[in-house]
Amino acid sequence: MKTIEINGTFRTELGKKSSREIRKTGNVPCVIYGKEKNIHFYAHENSFKNLVYTPAAHLVKLIIEDKVYDAVLKDMQFHPVKDNILHADFIEIHDKKPVVINIPIKVSGDSVGVIAGGKLSIKRRSLKVKGFANDLPETLPIDITDLKIHEGIKVGELSYDKIELLDPKKSMVLTIATSRVAQKTDEEVLAETAAAEAATTASAAAAGSAAAPETPAAK
Repeated sequence: MKTIEINGTFRTELGKKSSREIRKTGNVPCVIYGKEKNIHFYAHENSFKNLVYTPAAHLVKLIIEDKVYDAVLKDMQFHPVKDNILHADFIEIHDKKPVVINIPIKVSGDSVGVIAGGKLSIKRRSLKVKGFANDLPETLPIDITDLKIHEGIKVGELSYDKIELLDPKKSMVLTIATSRVAQKTDEEVLAETAAAEAATTASAAAAGSAAAPETPAAK
């Protein structure tokens, strides 16, 4: 897994007022949940681009003044309207202690179900894993080549070297769904066609009857 460097500055004041002032200058309030204590700092929002807007997970080297911390991103809060970063939480990593992190999945292969007219439906874009920092991959590869229509892959059916998947084993990761048209059987299509033809015939007959002149009454 690649490492991204982020430079920051220790916070001298905490609280909502201080956080608002930090955001006004284009910075993001952050916290590192460390082994011995939590560390509060801030970093410029541009520092997070390579960490947030990427399809892969990364380790983070936080350089805060004269201190260096190895960490992983735990959580990030965004503004509901402007979508800018409001706060970032990190967890400090240690060589002798595994970390928990969300890693995105990466789908590969041409599913036989998709080729037959099905549609790939991804239920989970990332999975929660536990492992040592040096063993964590950037993405979790999933091959869907053999998946047919109505088939899928659950968390319990996946396994990767040296890491543990923490999501419920019965949770569906992805499926090959059927389009609405493909779901219809031949008999259903024929029945719908016959019904449509019958409706058209009945409509035409009704229109003809309404247009026909009245027959004069016999004297």
